[in-house]
Amino acid sequence: MNSHSILRVVAKFMIPFIFLYALYVQFHGDFGPGGGFQAGVIFAVGFILYALIYGIDEARRVLPATLTRILLSLGVLLYAGVGFFGIFLGGNFLNYSVLSSHPVSGQHLGIFLIEFGVGTTVAATMITIFFIFAGQDR
Repeated sequence: MNSHSILRVVAKFMIPFIFLYALYVQFHGDFGPGGGFQAGVIFAVGFILYALIYGIDEARRVLPATLTRILLSLGVLLYAGVGFFGIFLGGNFLNYSVLSSHPVSGQHLGIFLIEFGVGTTVAATMITIFFIFAGQDR
């Protein structure tokens, strides 16, 4: 892929904007369309574009398989942890209003944490699936 310098230049320009848009969708999900799932897929698309342009080996150097496994686990643990933390504070599973002294701020905190966990899990899952299909999942 070294001979395709135009693709490399365009990708170098576009990938940061793709990641920035993923962050926008992630943090805007509380107030409008979007959220963790959509942001995770957009983030994974940015990384997959990087892998397609710069090579699978270079992408695996940037994001090793152990790190994707850790991110998969942390996202699920964050999601479940918020739910169980609500139980420990006297509410129901995923009852966010008990996470703070003011129920509305507890709702915002809970949604933020849940959506972040979902986004992390979805991005790591999509990247792992890509590497499995590419035959580079070690």
